Amino acid sequence: MALKTFKARSQGMRFRVASTFEEITEKKPVKSLTEAVRKNAGRNNMGKITVRHRGGGVKRRYRIVDFRRDKTGEASVMGIAYDPNRSANLALLQYADGTKSYILAPEGLKVGMKVMAGAQAEATVGNCLPLAQIPLGLMVHCVELIPGQGAKVARSAGNEAQVMARANGTVTLKLASGEVRMFDGRCKATIGSVGNKDWGSIKLGKAGRKRLMGIRPTVRGVAMNPVDHPMGGGEGRTSGGTHPCSPWGQLAKGGKTRKPGKASNKVIVKRRK
Repeated sequence: MALKTFKARSQGMRFRVASTFEEITEKKPVKSLTEAVRKNAGRNNMGKITVRHRGGGVKRRYRIVDFRRDKTGEASVMGIAYDPNRSANLALLQYADGTKSYILAPEGLKVGMKVMAGAQAEATVGNCLPLAQIPLGLMVHCVELIPGQGAKVARSAGNEAQVMARANGTVTLKLASGEVRMFDGRCKATIGSVGNKDWGSIKLGKAGRKRLMGIRPTVRGVAMNPVDHPMGGGEGRTSGGTHPCSPWGQLAKGGKTRKPGKASNKVIVKRRK
């Protein structure tokens, strides 16, 4: 992925950094691999707002991504596609019987290359195989937490996990957060790291582009009145006196959010940084 800057013809273009999309070869998605998404603007089934600052945004269809990789046999990479619903790009695969599917495009995967899934696959970029058969030291992505459930870990752009050790049917991975965690050796993972690594360097340049993404403005608590927020009020600008918190008084910094009795604590060898 390459980035480009723009001449400062307006304030919105002055600091904008965008992708060149030079790696994208598929201009339109495969219609059978998409489905409609109904927007809820951050509201639950009762109509109450459960996630603030959501609403609006351009209309877009969801791309059905094959996170299970349960179809065996060799597939050809037909193209690299853009996905508006995630940071990573997609790779369009076509199998020998004509079946098409989307997977997350790993770094280094090109049009025309062959990929496989299953225990008989080689440990090369784009191939999916059980963790127990992946050599130590390799980088993987799209890792399952439960065998057959589908990939849950290391799915965002540029993300990866490293295979560290293997013993007693479990495989130890080091995640991007620094956490070292044990996985069932039957869980599948894809070789390589997720592509589109420069996605984090993109700058939208103006608030209007954020609105197109369905994100509404956020007002700081210290800018409100005391009746509206615990951090509001004061003569002039002030942020002292009250710890950072939500409008309902929930502390925002320093508190641990993970449940102490969670069952997966026993598989975590080392906590994240």
